[in-house]
This record gives sequence, structure tokens and C-alpha cells, in this order.
Amino acid sequence: MEITIANKSHAGYAQYICDTIAESAKVRGTGIAKRTPEYVITKMENGNAVIALDGDKFAGFCYIEAWGHGKFVANSGLIVHPDYRGSGLARQIKEAIFKHSRTKYPDAKVFGITTGLAVMKINSELGYKPVTFSELTDDPTFWKGCQTCRNYDILQRTEQKMCLCTGMLYDPAKEEKKKAENPEELKKKDKKLNPKAFTRLKSIKEHLFLRKEKKEHH
Repeated sequence: MEITIANKSHAGYAQYICDTIAESAKVRGTGIAKRTPEYVITKMENGNAVIALDGDKFAGFCYIEAWGHGKFVANSGLIVHPDYRGSGLARQIKEAIFKHSRTKYPDAKVFGITTGLAVMKINSELGYKPVTFSELTDDPTFWKGCQTCRNYDILQRTEQKMCLCTGMLYDPAKEEKKKAENPEELKKKDKKLNPKAFTRLKSIKEHLFLRKEKKEHH
């Protein structure tokens, strides 16, 4: 398995990547913003993506988006081919794209929004913290990308303050300060990570928003 920074030579995988993302969302029954092959290829050509290949076979992918003139970056479109799920590949890809983001945009805050519990857990282990949407980028182009998600109406109803997705943020300035002040205490906190908290958070949101939706339809 090779996980590498994607380039234009990988453009032939773009349609397959988009199809895999769409199919995964359909199976899980979750909302997801649609991607086009042209958009994915642009990310490859700009060196803003990583791809995992098993020989010539596509195994996984993730890309970087920069917002607010480089003040924020998002690691988006994480996907692992069904044949390689459960192998820890998602974590490896996430770590690779996170390190690439930190190298290419060292001063940027790294963020993401997701409904996936596994992604939330990986993000936490990388140093992300759950935050309100107001702490993320206010770039309208980013939020416009949510229009193709099935849950976009929830985002509109809450005036872009909340949705089924959870916002997570890695602030390099804060994290570096914590490490400098008390590295041992930081390690202890990392070990106390409780993934059940994300499960509860997701359940509360679904109960809050989806129950309201059902009432409106009756």
C-alpha cells in the first residue's frame, strides 16, 4: 500500500473517487456534499490531495481546501474503498493529509465537519477539538458546498449555526502553546479521550433535528 501526495498522473482515478464517495453516502444514509471529477483533478494538480494505491488499484483519498485567504484549511472528501475498510487505512490517510496540511499551511487552522464517528475519533487523536460553527471559516464558498447535502435544510433553519455535522478544529497556535507549557499533562488528556461523547453528541443532534422534521411533515 502506498499513500502519496496526488498529482496530475492520478487524474484517471477522479471519476472512480467521486463514485465511491457518493455510493458510501448512499449506503450510510448520511448527507454529503457532492464532488465532481473536475474538482478532484484540480486538487491533484495543485498538490492538495493524498491518494492510497494498492499497486494500481484505488484504495483511498482525501484532499485539502483552503479558505479565508489561507487562514483556514479543511481536510475533506475522506474515502476508503470498501475492499480496504476496517484495516486502519482511513487513519493513515487522515494522518498523511493532516501532516501535508501542516507543512503546506503551517499557520492555518485545520478544520472539518463530519457526521462520521470514526472520523471524529481520528480527528480527536490528531488534536482537533469540537467547536461551534461560528469558530470555523465564514467563507461563503465553503458553506455553499453544503447545498448538495441532504441535510442542508437543517443548516438553513439554524441560520448556519448548527447541523447534524460536528465541527472540529485544530488551532496550531493553541496546541503549540499547550505543548510548550505542559507536555506531560497534554499526554494524560489525550489518553482520556472518550469516543462515547461523540456518539452522544450525534444522537442528541439527530433527536433534536430529525424529530422536528418529522413533526413538520405530519
